Amino acid sequence: MATILLTGAGGFIGSHVAVALAAAGHTVRCGARDVGEARRKHPARTWVELDLDKPSTLPAALTGCDAALYLVHGMSDGHDDYPDRERRAAAAFIRSAEAAKVPRIVYLGGVMPARDPSRHLKSRARVGELLRNGAVDTIELRAAMVIGTGSSSWTMVRDLARRLPAMVLPRWLRNVSYPIAVEDVVAGLVAAVALPAKGSRILELPGPERIRHRDLLVRIATALGQRPHMVNVPVLSPRLSSYWIALVTRTPLALAKELVEGVRHDLVPAGESLWSLVGHKPMSLDAAIAAALRDDDVTQVPSAAMSARLARISA
Repeated sequence: MATILLTGAGGFIGSHVAVALAAAGHTVRCGARDVGEARRKHPARTWVELDLDKPSTLPAALTGCDAALYLVHGMSDGHDDYPDRERRAAAAFIRSAEAAKVPRIVYLGGVMPARDPSRHLKSRARVGELLRNGAVDTIELRAAMVIGTGSSSWTMVRDLARRLPAMVLPRWLRNVSYPIAVEDVVAGLVAAVALPAKGSRILELPGPERIRHRDLLVRIATALGQRPHMVNVPVLSPRLSSYWIALVTRTPLALAKELVEGVRHDLVPAGESLWSLVGHKPMSLDAAIAAALRDDDVTQVPSAAMSARLARISA
């Protein structure tokens, strides 16, 4: 079994993948800026100080690791200069990983549109490029919207589907993507750690179904037992849409702007899929929605039921 550094261990994806890695028998070092606070929340986990804004914390965290999962994103931190912060953090991380002779980095990025990516997606791609251009064998996994309690994009669309008796549908809701369940993202991350070394590369992590964002809202509303009235408004820009979303959901305005900008174009995987290399079949979209809705009211993420499912991923 491997010793794995888990960055972003307290975040949405990190808190889920920590359960699966431990269940698979790996030794997991969970990185945190405030180790004391992290240990109070999750006393059973092994925590190490890791602050990507302080490169001096990196060598001790990385030394002796067989792999590192890079799950840190700055978009939701509230800093407008997050692309520069993400770039500096990735550059510092790859230098330290090289010095520590870490054999493998797995990075979770985002699906790129065919043209004109948003600032958020550009930054995700730039981080992946910096990591892949280093001397450490790096696998960049690219996923679209992750369905699960704690996901910012899932929270936004779920709130839209739940709270509106009528939905205003701007043109960008006609675009398509391949949403994926958080369990499947975790399965992909765990599988990528063990892939044979073939040099740094990008692998897509698509969900099982191509769907328009409008139709995704309808599917969620249907699962909630609602039938909202749909009104097409082709002139509603992404920026204006973000104000509307911030008004009717719990998504902060700055985050809503970034999320909406990211779906102005189709998000269709263009490269090789991880699923063609490993023996895992993603769950159906309806099953993913149902699982996320069952966890809606939990106070602990991941929930006990979700943790049980995650523990079976590598069984």
